[in-house]
Amino acid sequence: MSAIFNFTFVPWFRSVAPYIHMHRGKTFVVGLAGEAIAAGKLHHIAQDLALIQSMGVKVVLVHGFRPQVNEQLKAKGHAAKYSHGMRITDEVALDSAQEAAGQLRYEIEAAFSQGLPNTPMAGSTVRVISGNFITARPVGILDGVDFQHSGLVRKVDAAGISRTLGMGAMVLLSPFGFSPTGEAFNLSMEEVATSVAIALQADKLIFLTESPGVRIKPLEPEGEDNPIDTELPLAAAEQLLASLPPALQPTDTPFYLQHCVKACKAGVERSHIIPFAIDGSLLLEVYVHDGIGTMVIDEKLEELREAGADDVGGILQLIEPFERDGTLVKRDRTEIERDIANYTIIEHDGVIFACAALYPYPEAKTGEMAALTVSPQSQGQGDGEKVLKRVEQRARAMGLESIFVLTTRTMHWFLKRGFVQVDPDWLPEARKRKYNWDRRSMVFVKKLA
Repeated sequence: MSAIFNFTFVPWFRSVAPYIHMHRGKTFVVGLAGEAIAAGKLHHIAQDLALIQSMGVKVVLVHGFRPQVNEQLKAKGHAAKYSHGMRITDEVALDSAQEAAGQLRYEIEAAFSQGLPNTPMAGSTVRVISGNFITARPVGILDGVDFQHSGLVRKVDAAGISRTLGMGAMVLLSPFGFSPTGEAFNLSMEEVATSVAIALQADKLIFLTESPGVRIKPLEPEGEDNPIDTELPLAAAEQLLASLPPALQPTDTPFYLQHCVKACKAGVERSHIIPFAIDGSLLLEVYVHDGIGTMVIDEKLEELREAGADDVGGILQLIEPFERDGTLVKRDRTEIERDIANYTIIEHDGVIFACAALYPYPEAKTGEMAALTVSPQSQGQGDGEKVLKRVEQRARAMGLESIFVLTTRTMHWFLKRGFVQVDPDWLPEARKRKYNWDRRSMVFVKKLA
């Protein structure tokens, strides 16, 4: 094995480890567009899903079959009919949908059954279980259009799906539902995936689609090279949806975005739109910091605020492992209690996931940002940058012209965010007197515009 491979593999593996820990035990609902299967992407997607499941994630896979149904209809000389953005499912279309679903389930189960040596599936055991987990109702007649066998989700058997996931199996759902009288209804993959994610209160809803993602702002002539917004706050996503006409094609921005917004508003923490055209897009979105598609996030789940007396215990618990390994200088409870008003935190469901303190030196018009810490469970989600921005806002409000940090290990993180290294003699006199020359911390400064 070459030294170059070792040099690149080890840092990479360590960089994804926090995401592996963070997602273990979580539930992902993945909506797989039928176009991805038609494009020959199934085997690689199955390999990636099997890998994700092997790292402790519970997976519900909902497949679409839009192009496959249209192909069946074409073979029968029957035209596909749509209205209000939905398929009109007559008897011929229902038969075609059932045939397409049967064929696709066979192909998907076969893809997860592979175990050839020297492939990502070698040694894997993926149990795929399907069932009548979806109860449906008819769309009925809209504006004089009879949708016949097209339906909407009435109820999701969340308990049954959860029990199946608890057995270690992957749940596979087709876009079909059944009424209490046993009548079959053709549903949309997008609605089924969204309804299941909401019913399970899944941690992620992921759509693997033809769309590369969502872009709100126009690209700058120079600078940004990413054509999409990798993170979209729920409020911004709602505002964008309200400004756009209804989607007519799956590649139209509102087509998947409306389902992401619906899921987030109903309690699903994060919803994603990622392109199946990029090999490994699932892995890139889940285990890499910037991701590959657009993530809609409900920011209300995370509260960014100044700390109070009740937060001392949570801050101590957060920073203690980093003090123990030498990343941070040790602070005792008395010191944190005394300086608690200097701290900014991110709290999620009563747990503190990030913090930093700002110690101003007004005479030098600068301030020290200290104890910047992000929990390993949420590293890579942008919490450090959110805290940094709030500290910068606080510093500006105090009339400070810069902030500085002392660090021995995280210099690259600060360099990437506009800090520059200076000599320790640059420090304000009051801070220079407390500088630990044995620790030899590097000093980085950022000017505030």
